[in-house]
Order: sequence, then structure tokens, then C-alpha cells
Amino acid sequence: MKVIGIETSCDETGLAVYDSRSGLLAHALHSQVAMHEAYGGVVPELASRDHVRRVLPLAAQVLADAGCRLAELDAVAFTEGPGLAGALLVGASVGSALAFALGKPAIGVHHLEGHLLSPLLGSPRPSFPFVALLVSGGHSEFYEVRSVGDYVLLGQTQDDAAGEAFDKTAKLLGLGYPGGPALERLAARGRPEAVSLPRPMLSSGDLDLSFSGLKTAVSTFARREPLSEERKADLARGFQDAIVDVLALKAMRALDESGLSRLVVAGGVGANGALRRRLAAEARKHRAELYFPDLAFCTDNGAMIALVGALRLEHGRAQSYAFTVRPRWPLASSAPTRALASS
Repeated sequence: MKVIGIETSCDETGLAVYDSRSGLLAHALHSQVAMHEAYGGVVPELASRDHVRRVLPLAAQVLADAGCRLAELDAVAFTEGPGLAGALLVGASVGSALAFALGKPAIGVHHLEGHLLSPLLGSPRPSFPFVALLVSGGHSEFYEVRSVGDYVLLGQTQDDAAGEAFDKTAKLLGLGYPGGPALERLAARGRPEAVSLPRPMLSSGDLDLSFSGLKTAVSTFARREPLSEERKADLARGFQDAIVDVLALKAMRALDESGLSRLVVAGGVGANGALRRRLAAEARKHRAELYFPDLAFCTDNGAMIALVGALRLEHGRAQSYAFTVRPRWPLASSAPTRALASS
């Protein structure tokens, strides 16, 4: 089955064609980073208008790259939510209209489900069940992923997500947008343990997270003394180390308490090199399997939407052409939430 996937949840227009037999046939992505950089963050109206300009040319491009005619598509998948309402509407309306015109199923996909299953695009692929750490600009959560569509929320951030904390801290330090990659580059020049910052909720006895206090600690430090370029690098290093410590240790705890031995890390923050190295070291200690999506699929992309669309189609899920979007849509809203026992 061949499925075209359309991702327009925020500031990246992603299109891809996925074949359930042959795998990913083609994908293309347009990032709006340069457009939003002048504003220091995403401007929703500008994002929506840019999706309108990009989505059809990118669809034509991936179909040509995949050697696939429109008539050969078996379904059209699009991101239904969560995300920016106007941006989601672009992908949902184009996807549903295309499916209607072809007489093929339209499949609304949960954006976070796409991230959770994105490592299935690579090789080797993780087997079910596994623990997933989802870390991005808007989400920091642990899930037990039992099978396609069966996700149990284990813990989540109580305030800022890890990626949001990276962006806000980068802005505080006068770095560019997006802040995560810029802060990582600065932290690479910092000295280890030159700046000591708190590890929020590290000993909370659960798998929940919190990063707003860490961001406040950075702000307090920055006000307390003049920041030379060297001290900025030290502060960035201290901030990144604190985030990595919390995510890595809680990820291992999630494996221990769930009794599982596979960890999947997804989302934009999963591209952070320091986090990848630390998780790899911890996984070796715990004799656990560790999986990351390819760097190209850590951030938002159409490939993960096409993949989930194909998996959902195999499970018989499609929707009517009367589409909707869900800017707020908890992934585990139709599944039980389980709190793991404290050790």
C-alpha cells in the first residue's frame, strides 16, 4: 500500500510517500526557520500562509521522486493534531480533498504518534513493546508503546517542555532562533561543572518532569554576574547537562519500572548530541536496546505521517471526508493512564 503523508502542524511543510512493502519511497521538507527568525519564534498566520504556498509543489515533487502516479496511491494521511489550528487546516483540507478526488481513504494522524513511531522508518527497527521518550519544543513525555494505537502515558512535564526550555534559555543568552541547536553549539565550548544548576524533579519518585525552574535558575545566574563569552558557554553547558541528567536518569527508571528493555527517543531534542551520548552510555549499563530516528526525522516531517497512515490503514482506520483538526489532542486520551510504582 502506498500512502502520501502531509505534515503542516507548525513551521515545517513535510510531504512523503511510504510503501508498506518497500518502505519510504521519497520525502521532502520545507522549513520556515528563516522566515520566523526575525520574530524570535513562530508567527501562526505566517506559518499557515507559507504552508499554502508549499504543500502542492512539495506533493508533486515527492510523487515524482517516488515514481508514483496519483492513481497509484492507496490513501492520503495528514496531521490532524495537535498543532497550530490554521497550519493544521492547510494539510487537513488538502489531504481530504485529494483523498476525495481519488476516491481513497483519508487518514487523520496524531502528530505525536508520528514521532513515537518514526524509528520504524530506520533499520534496525524496534520491536513492540518499548518505552518512548518524546522530547520536543512542545512535549516532554514518557510512554509505554505496546503496539500501533496502544500507548500508555507514564510521565510528562508539569510546565515547560525540554525544547521550550532550550529555546527560552537560548533567547536569554542572546542566541538565535531556533534556540536548541544554537545553545548546543555554545555548550560545546563550556567547561563541565563550571556552573552548577538544579536537576528538577530528579528525586520526585515518579516519571514526571519540570523545566521552568531550571530556566529561572539560568535567569538568576545571568543577572547575578556579567556574562563574558566564556561564562555564557559555561552557563549553556551547565543548563544542557542538567537537562540531559534528568532525561537520561528518568528514562532508565522508566525501563526499570516497566520491565521493558527497549528505549525509543523521538522528537527534535532527540537530535541533541549530548543527550544521545549520555543515553547510549546509560543503555549500555542497563543492557537495554536504544533506538533513535535518523536525524532527518527527529524534527517534524511528512515521512512519519505517511508511515503512521500506512500502519493505520492496515488496522482498518480511515475517516470520512468531513475532516476536522484538533489543536489540542492528548495522545493517550483513548487509552488508560498508568502511574508506575515508586521505587
